Amino acid sequence: MRPKIGDPAPLFTGKDQDGKQINLSDVKGKKIVLYFYPKDDTPGCTAEACNLRDNYERFISQGYEILGISSDNEKSHRKFIDKYNLPFPLLADTDKSIHEKYGTWVEKSMYGKKYMGTARTTFVIDKDGIIKDIIDKVDTKEHTVQILG
Repeated sequence: MRPKIGDPAPLFTGKDQDGKQINLSDVKGKKIVLYFYPKDDTPGCTAEACNLRDNYERFISQGYEILGISSDNEKSHRKFIDKYNLPFPLLADTDKSIHEKYGTWVEKSMYGKKYMGTARTTFVIDKDGIIKDIIDKVDTKEHTVQILG
């Protein structure tokens, strides 16, 4: 079941692009932008990641950490980060366990064909681990404005 604004952010452990284990509890005390995206190096996902990258200093200056999550593997994430010089970790959720906790692994439809995939969604989590905002209609080119205003 998908968490709502005001709920505690579901805790998880995932591996980043270098195989390093990251626990959400490790970053408690910091504000988190947790963004779920469908696929590395695709037009929308690249626009979103680069918008966050280009505004990274604004996020840091306001006390945010950024974590990206997709079902791609660590190797794919490493290539994506290197290609676009992304300054934040991307977590590989190949078994979709983090997606399941956040309700972002959903049935989608394209050209009348149904399939399972990632719902592009961003969760903004406060210092106490509480979800303070959920952005479902992500503007990939202007995502920073949606998060920081």
